[in-house]
Parts: sequence; C-alpha cells; structure tokens
Amino acid sequence: MENDLRAGEQAVAPPASTDAGLVFIGRIRTPWTARSECPRQGAVDGPVCTIEVFDPWIEALHGIAQYPTLEILYWMNQSRRDLVRQNPANDDRVRGTFALRSPIRPNPIATSIVRLERVENGRLHVRGLDCVDGTPLLDIKPDRKCFTPPVVDIDAVTSRS
Repeated sequence: MENDLRAGEQAVAPPASTDAGLVFIGRIRTPWTARSECPRQGAVDGPVCTIEVFDPWIEALHGIAQYPTLEILYWMNQSRRDLVRQNPANDDRVRGTFALRSPIRPNPIATSIVRLERVENGRLHVRGLDCVDGTPLLDIKPDRKCFTPPVVDIDAVTSRS
C-alpha cells in the first residue's frame, strides 16, 4: 500500500547508484515503528527521541551541549526513491519531488531542527524528530540560528599575504 501510486504521481527507473562515500555515524531511536506512524514534520514539543552516536564519532560531540537547537541529517532508509511527481496524502495538488519535503526522493536525506534536552554517554536526547525507529544518522550540526562563527579580521589576513 505504501508503494502504490496516487492519482497524478509518476515514477521513474532510477539510475545505477554510485558510492557517495556516506558513513552512518549513529542511529535514531524514536517511538514510531512504521512510516505511517511518523508525524509529517517533527515538533519541538514532541516526544523525546534519542540519537545514538557510534564510536569513534562520540568525541565529535564535545561542545554540542552549548547549542539549544541542532540540525540533524538522516537517511530515510525505508523511503522509495523513484517518484518525480507526487500527490501528497490529504493534498490534491500534484507537484514535483523537489517542490516537497516528502521523504520520497532520489537521495532520501532528511533534516530536522531539534531541541536538545540533554547529552549523556554518546547519546543526544532531543525533541522534534519525525522518523522511524532505527533510522541511520548522517550528521549533526549546530542550528545555523545559534551558531556564530568567529569573526575574521580581513585586514589582518590580507596584510599577512
């Protein structure tokens, strides 16, 4: 049923895959065991979910607790990857895949802004996810609204050249 086409949807035969060099750095633990149970978008007042970071990446969490919100990138491994036109449920407007935030995409990379509740033993406890339990983790970044890179003095850099 989840792979049936809705009215107006169009699937294509995807090209042969190539290795982009991605490494899963952890797993996401959520209360949802099926795609149909997941919320359409995560909410910062949603349930607490756990992001388990694998060795050797645990050391990369150093300093993460200073950011109240994080951007989580993950691989929607249960999503189909062949639709170029989609008809989202409860929405009678057919649109191209790149005009939607659907998990159905050629490369099912998802991103969520989550609220960090706490960090303990290589695990992040967060609110705001929308994925199935066991989803592979691709990356963790400070939310760009909270991250201020150090100011670079352009004159000082230029004068050293």
